[in-house]
Amino acid sequence: MTNTTPAPEPSPDEVARGLAELERHLTEQAPPAPAHPAVPPVVTGGETKRVRRLRAEVTEAHHLAVLQDDDAPLMLDTAKVRKRRKAAREASRLHELAQDPAMRAWQAARMQRLLVTAGMVSLTLALAWSTAGVQTFAADGAAPWSPSWVFAWLVEPFMSLALLVVVGARAYLGTRGQPIESATLIRIEWLFLALTLGMNAWPYLPWSLPQGEAFSFSRLVLHILGPIVAVAIVTALPIILAAFTRLDHGPISKGVTGPEYRPNTPSTYRAEHTYSSADIDALADRVRQMIAAGQLPADPGAASIRKALRCGMDTARAVRDALAEQAT
Repeated sequence: MTNTTPAPEPSPDEVARGLAELERHLTEQAPPAPAHPAVPPVVTGGETKRVRRLRAEVTEAHHLAVLQDDDAPLMLDTAKVRKRRKAAREASRLHELAQDPAMRAWQAARMQRLLVTAGMVSLTLALAWSTAGVQTFAADGAAPWSPSWVFAWLVEPFMSLALLVVVGARAYLGTRGQPIESATLIRIEWLFLALTLGMNAWPYLPWSLPQGEAFSFSRLVLHILGPIVAVAIVTALPIILAAFTRLDHGPISKGVTGPEYRPNTPSTYRAEHTYSSADIDALADRVRQMIAAGQLPADPGAASIRKALRCGMDTARAVRDALAEQAT
């Protein structure tokens, strides 16, 4: 009879080691768990149009999310902004140019020519308007197309031409800074205008009307309108031109319209204006401003002062001496 020896029970350490070996074996044999993809894999086969459109939208959204944080497009000027900046720069330069004395002198000369032209055209039309009234007076009831009737049309033109000669000469010389102040010419102008006014008004005055014809004030005013306008133009034009000649545009700087502007000077010697001490001090202050602006040297001579102030040499020397005394 065979006796069997019972197997000894495993110790706790052996059991723990066996469990660890079993767990390690199972871990090595198990396949790794697939990672969750951030972007779904691209499937090329069997895609529908809807899938492709959605994929393109998602791709576009990713690109836009990156680009929309860039502020470079916001820093660029649009076409409207550039157009407005160009207009503002142009307005600024035009304003600066308008303040230049040379430009102001050019604008005054241009306006002066325009006013003289308009005045002479208005005067010519006013005298032409009165031609019919003068012809009625000069014809004195002559038959149409008779010699007296035809020559009556020439009365107003030759008087108008004589008047335009006087007015034109005064207007032109006024624009050149040499206005004619002649009492004889003024009397000639008023004589021509009085004759024109009288011949236009006489046939329509109450005592000159034919028997049975009523007096009409509106008709009288209509026929004397031309001579009245002529009187107004002849009176106002020399006053306007004299005001233009007294304009002071300030010292003219070079570089805008070319050579330095020189005012009209008389052909004959004219006595220099006498300045008081207060005037000399004011001129000295003006010269100091020109020196500060760089228009004159730091120590200008009498010739430079005379040229800048457009005054006489005696006045320039007095201003130079006043500057020297104030400097000491």
